[in-house]
Amino acid sequence: MANKQIDMRKVKTLFKLYSGGVSKRQISSQLGISRNTVSKYINFFKSYKLTAYEISALSVEELHKLFLTKTKEKSHQLKTLEQYFPYFDKEIKKTGVTQRLLWEEYKERHPDGYQFSQFRYWYLEWRKEVSPVMHFNHKAGDKLFIDFTGKKLTIVDKYTGELEELEVFVCVLGASQYTYVEACKSQKKEDFIRCIENALWFYGGVPRALVTDNLKAAVTKSNRYEPKINETFSDFADHYETTILPTRAYKPRDKAIVENAVRIIYTRVFAKLRKETFHSETAINKRILELIKEHNNMSFRGREYTRASLFQELELSQLNALPVKRYELKQYAKGTVHKNSHIYFNKDRHYYSVPYQYIGKRIRIVYSESFIEVYYKYNRIALHPRHRKKYAYTTTKEHMPSHHNFVSEWSSEKFISWAGNIGQYCQDYIIKILDKKQHPEQSYKSCMGVLQLNKKVGRIRLNNACKRALDYGGYNYNIIVNILEKGWDVIEDTPEEQSQVPNHKNIRGKEYYK
Repeated sequence: MANKQIDMRKVKTLFKLYSGGVSKRQISSQLGISRNTVSKYINFFKSYKLTAYEISALSVEELHKLFLTKTKEKSHQLKTLEQYFPYFDKEIKKTGVTQRLLWEEYKERHPDGYQFSQFRYWYLEWRKEVSPVMHFNHKAGDKLFIDFTGKKLTIVDKYTGELEELEVFVCVLGASQYTYVEACKSQKKEDFIRCIENALWFYGGVPRALVTDNLKAAVTKSNRYEPKINETFSDFADHYETTILPTRAYKPRDKAIVENAVRIIYTRVFAKLRKETFHSETAINKRILELIKEHNNMSFRGREYTRASLFQELELSQLNALPVKRYELKQYAKGTVHKNSHIYFNKDRHYYSVPYQYIGKRIRIVYSESFIEVYYKYNRIALHPRHRKKYAYTTTKEHMPSHHNFVSEWSSEKFISWAGNIGQYCQDYIIKILDKKQHPEQSYKSCMGVLQLNKKVGRIRLNNACKRALDYGGYNYNIIVNILEKGWDVIEDTPEEQSQVPNHKNIRGKEYYK
């Protein structure tokens, strides 16, 4: 190899065969080169800790340059400078540190050393040598690069043997390349956001920006200058106080660091899982975390430090603090404020109050598992804990028009007294209404509606209707109106009917069907 360098295309084929399990003797025979040459090239790649995927990603020119850099005799001055490069490579990731600042530190110790232009040239050459695929500098705590792998992992149903494919989420912190991997059901918004959130809690902090691909879960409309971010994903970023930076469409170099990580993950995770069987998403992710820990603790090529040590030393302290609570996925609905200052949330069939000034207005409902928010023209006008009791009311006292004469003139005692003048059943029914509602104004309106029927049908019919409604166990104005309209208040159960038909509030009786 030192005397005559073989064609770089043949070198790529050599390593591809070797990584595929072909013996050195067979490689020698197929490519027409000696076994000693095969061994020398294999040892060369091993010294750089290059994987098969990384070698395949290198161009012929990059491979040729890599060998020239390795074999060329270096001067004492250059060797002295290169001793500082691993240190410079760590320092350059810190906020405010530049190449010129590092060169000045070098010149203080070596006044006869290289000038700045030569310093930059040899530093760049060294970085190409140890990291031939990636040449960007990333500041600590600045960006988290996010992607999904092209290939999928598989779990097996324990009972049916059915195979289920899982997407594989990968993210990498820019400065330390500290990596997180998780298998999930899909690339949909819910799974995508959950994976990013799990990654942030895995890192123990939040970077200043999330660099994502243009998948639908992140970007609803791609644009080179101002892409439209998915509303839920944007809300997630606000919760964690970070920024979303979508990559340009068809520009893979915008996230080359995670693209390279994906290639490495194929070797260090996918390859090791190929002979293992898992029956659940939890089980396979537990194993993935073990493999990722090994990956993060492997030394970089040509460096003595690892992703994990670099993360602990440089990046962890630069991440922003996590919020107290995890993000709750939000969904959206629309509605109208009713005349009783409440909106009806159809999903739970529950009523929530809003300020009475918005009666009749079209509003937007934002809800999660634990709370309900109501917005009018982008302004939040109400916030409630979420309740799932059907047809119940959640009311904030300040939302109700308490200054209205209706509330000031009436009280529970007045309605109970009024009902007592009509009849005992009516009084019992009014008490039930007052007990049922959570806010006095809601109760008073129902009571007023029921008692005003006295003028239309008289005390006897109204009292009988209340008796019938008490049997039904329904306590609202509409039930009383329905009973009176259908004449059920004047139907009396005869002894014969009582002996033939069991007494049950849900049995209407034959009169209903006439």
